[in-house]
Amino acid sequence: MADIARMAGVSVSTVSRALAGNPLIPKPLRDQIVQIAQTHGYVVNQSARSLRLRKTDTIGVIIPLAHETGQLISDPFFLEMIGRLADEITRRNYAVLLHKVVVTEPGWLDRIIQAHRADGLLLIGQSNQHDVLNTVAQTYRPLVVWGARLPGQTYCAVGSDNVAGGRMAVAHLAAAGRKRIAFLGATDAPEAAQRFDGYRQGLAEAGLAFDPALVVAAPYTMDEARRAIADFIATGADFDAVFAFSDVIALAAIAALTAAAKTVPGDVAVVGFDDIVLARHSAPPLTTVRQDLELAAREMVDRLFARMAGEPAGSALSPVELIVRGSSA
Repeated sequence: MADIARMAGVSVSTVSRALAGNPLIPKPLRDQIVQIAQTHGYVVNQSARSLRLRKTDTIGVIIPLAHETGQLISDPFFLEMIGRLADEITRRNYAVLLHKVVVTEPGWLDRIIQAHRADGLLLIGQSNQHDVLNTVAQTYRPLVVWGARLPGQTYCAVGSDNVAGGRMAVAHLAAAGRKRIAFLGATDAPEAAQRFDGYRQGLAEAGLAFDPALVVAAPYTMDEARRAIADFIATGADFDAVFAFSDVIALAAIAALTAAAKTVPGDVAVVGFDDIVLARHSAPPLTTVRQDLELAAREMVDRLFARMAGEPAGSALSPVELIVRGSSA
C-alpha cells in the first residue's frame, strides 16, 4: 500500500479506504488507485484484514460426530442441510467454512472458536455433546445448533418436533392395519431418542404393545443399515411395518426387504423421517415425516446473525408433516 500511495501521491490511509470502496474517497481518485493496484498486481491480504478488523465475513458450519463417527459429509441429509445453509449464508455476502469434527477429545469446540476463522458457528446436530454446547454457550453467543430441545438447554437450538413426528408415523401405520411395527435406528442421540419416544407413544395411543424385539439399532449409513436390517429379517422376526429414524435408514430397509423377497408395502409398510430428495424418487416412493429444511436453514441463519449483532434470539421448534407415498399406501 505504501508503494501505491507513492505512485498515486496520496497517503497510505487513503489507499486503504479507496481499496475498501469507502465513499469518502472521491470516485475518480478511487478508480485511479484501484487501477494502479491492478496494474502492479496488488491484492488485499484478506487474512491480515480479518485480523485487523476482527471480522472474517465467514460463517463456520460444523458437523460434530461423536456417537456415529462413520457418517460422511456425502450423507444425503447433510448435503441437503449444508446446501440450504450455504444459500442463506451467501445471500448475506458471507462465505462458508465447513468442518466435519470426529470428536475424540475434549476442547474441540473451544479450539474452533479460538482459531477465529469465522464470525459465527452453525452446528448440524448435537451428537452426544449437549453438555459441551451448554458450557460453551455461557461465554460464546454466536452459536446456533440444529437439534432437539432438551431440558436445561442454554444454547440456541432450531429443530423439528421429533416426538410428534414419531407419533404420527405410527398412527398412520396403525390406521392402515399394521400391528407389528418395528423401529429402525439408534436411540442414543437426542433427536433419535425423541423419535423413539414418539414411536412408543404412538404404539400406546394405537393400543399396540411395545416389543423390544422390534427395535433394531440400525447405523446411520446406508450400507451398514442395510446389513443390520438384513440380519434382523434373517432372524424370522414377525413384523409388518417399519418406522425408521431417517430416510436413509428407511431406504436401506426397502433395499433389504426387496432382497429378502418381501414386498413394500404389501408385506411390510415403511415410513422414514426427513423427506430428503431421494425419498421422492425411490421405488416405491417413500412415505416420510417431512422436516422443512428450507425454513430450518433460514431460522438458523436469522438467529445466528441476530446473535452476532448482540440481539436476543431464542430457540425454535418447527412442526412436521406426514407425506404419504407408495411405501405405506
